[in-house]
Amino acid sequence: APNPFNPSTTIRFVVGRAGRVDLRLYDLQGRELAVLVSGDMEVGPKELVFEPRGLPSGIYLYRLSANGKSRSRKMALLK
Repeated sequence: APNPFNPSTTIRFVVGRAGRVDLRLYDLQGRELAVLVSGDMEVGPKELVFEPRGLPSGIYLYRLSANGKSRSRKMALLK
């Protein structure tokens, strides 16, 4: 189940191999709402503080893509 948050949440992930990392936010219909990270990153743990300005309450997905793999997680924004 997604963790509810307001007004911000921290997205934590680990880069296992240096290279391009993309972290994007989507609504439940699959529309891309924001690019949170797009670029080269070094190996190691990362944290991104996400403050969803202008988004209504609801469930959102973020997709992390790195090294040819991707994973998605849900998060719930409560205002």
